[in-house]
Amino acid sequence: MRYIRAVPSLPTLDDWSTRHSVLATAQRTADLINALADDHPAPADVTAVLRAYGETDVDLSPREVTGMRASAALLREVFAADDTDTAAAALNRLLHAHTGRLRLSSHDGTTPWHPHLDRADDAPWAEWFLASSCLALTVLLWDRQRPPGGTCASPSCGNVYVTQGSGPPRRYCSRRCATRERVAAHRRARAEREAP
Repeated sequence: MRYIRAVPSLPTLDDWSTRHSVLATAQRTADLINALADDHPAPADVTAVLRAYGETDVDLSPREVTGMRASAALLREVFAADDTDTAAAALNRLLHAHTGRLRLSSHDGTTPWHPHLDRADDAPWAEWFLASSCLALTVLLWDRQRPPGGTCASPSCGNVYVTQGSGPPRRYCSRRCATRERVAAHRRARAEREAP
């Protein structure tokens, strides 16, 4: 089973739902986009991200990684959107051009029923990645009525992240980037004050 970890019996719904929730799928999307951002990502690095999210039947070829990298570039536009309308327009373009019809699958009874937008259960990795990501990001936008994520404001980073919860808009992918930028701004301000 390519998409969902094969197990001898059906997992409990709570366990399966946690590992394959909309939020977990969106976070997997962000992590894959970040892993695929390198010019030549190693198949082992991309495989490690997929395995961290429960995929077991993963043996990516360089060609499959290249296809997934193209999908990641398309999905990055959703994360780069400055507002909800722009994110929705990007998702609508991707849904129209790159996904199949919405359908339910249980992978021949080996998983609980869940939605798919790829064209078949054995679709190529790049198609599966793009379609499942579009589905999760669409549901997040629908549920929250705001972009599902963003791109780190640190000029030295560029990673994407998933927006979680309410509150002020998030600007950085991590506390590390936020702290680095805050320290750099403090040093610049101090240097300006001390300059003759």
